[in-house]
Amino acid sequence: MADYGPLSYEGLPPASSAWREGDPVGERHFVDVGNLTTELGAAIPDVRVAYQTWGRLNEDRSNAVYICHALTGDAHVAGSAGQGHATDGWWHGLVGPGSAVDTDEWFVVCANVLGGCQGTTGPSSTAPDGRPWGSRFPVITVGDMVEVEHRLTDVLGIDSWALMLGPSLGGMRVLEWMVRFPERVRGGLVLGSTAAVTADQIGTHATQIAAIEGDPGYRGGDYYDARAGEGPHRGMGLARRIAHLTYRCETELDLRFGRDAQDGEDPYDGGRFAVESYLDHHADKLARRFDANTYVVLTRAMSLFDLGRGRGGVAAALGGIDAPLTVVGIDSDRLFPVRLQQEIVELAPGADRLHLLLSPYGHDGFLVEDEQVGVFVAHALHRVRRSDPR
Repeated sequence: MADYGPLSYEGLPPASSAWREGDPVGERHFVDVGNLTTELGAAIPDVRVAYQTWGRLNEDRSNAVYICHALTGDAHVAGSAGQGHATDGWWHGLVGPGSAVDTDEWFVVCANVLGGCQGTTGPSSTAPDGRPWGSRFPVITVGDMVEVEHRLTDVLGIDSWALMLGPSLGGMRVLEWMVRFPERVRGGLVLGSTAAVTADQIGTHATQIAAIEGDPGYRGGDYYDARAGEGPHRGMGLARRIAHLTYRCETELDLRFGRDAQDGEDPYDGGRFAVESYLDHHADKLARRFDANTYVVLTRAMSLFDLGRGRGGVAAALGGIDAPLTVVGIDSDRLFPVRLQQEIVELAPGADRLHLLLSPYGHDGFLVEDEQVGVFVAHALHRVRRSDPR
């Protein structure tokens, strides 16, 4: 049995008051942003945020770019594994000197979201009574995540983001920012996302959550004292298998694996097909690095996302977005199909047109097609420069 020890963030360095000139770029920083009352009325005291920065903030603080990560991402956008990071940066090819987001020009920030498991307050964090939050961590919304990011923005002393960009869950937060705090976002880029999660996506999310909650090792969400190997890794693995099938394209899987057997195995004698081995691999990887409660909390927040809730509907909410908005769909995406991005383009005055990322990799195209994503980022930055010469 694989050894899946419970995640722990005890012994983190003290929170700093803000990023300071001269701090090492790409290092993880921590800041406390105060008590939070969630949109649904729950109290989360002493929220801490983990974030990373690249580049240097200019004198008038006008060159800041914010990257919103997706569901299982974190603040580690660029850089190598190590120093607390299990993997290389998830958009490693897009951020850095001479890259699409050129850190010789831009000051880049990415923070782990509220509810996360990479340093920001979440279910695995210590509650006021000294025990992990676990099952007591409240239901949160995309709006709650954005409120915490807004507080981080204030702490960093940034009046407005030149560009805010993100894929999937990150794109939802970009839209929420542009509606809730329009004066703080001068341009946005939304990639493979939606203004309101659909019934199909809610159903997929519910199935993944059920897989985790049905694992006896989940223990209702209070498993942090479990011995190594006894946590809810089976449920997490099953949830990841379900999710990964939505992240990839049917055509790609068939061309890549077909009905091939896994090397040395016979599916007609208890062995696996190659595609089963592939899914097992990704299930194992995520279960090793990600907290099951965080997966549940963030997935549920995605299901709750409806930009038009309390704003007169999606059309009314998107109708208030006047800042330059670049909307990108992925042609083979079966999780967030292109029609959802087209809706955003048609309803948001700041959107120019629907941009298409062409990829055989489905929703995961935003992680794979760096060159194309870089072109869209360059376009979004050009639109910001043209509309706001700061």
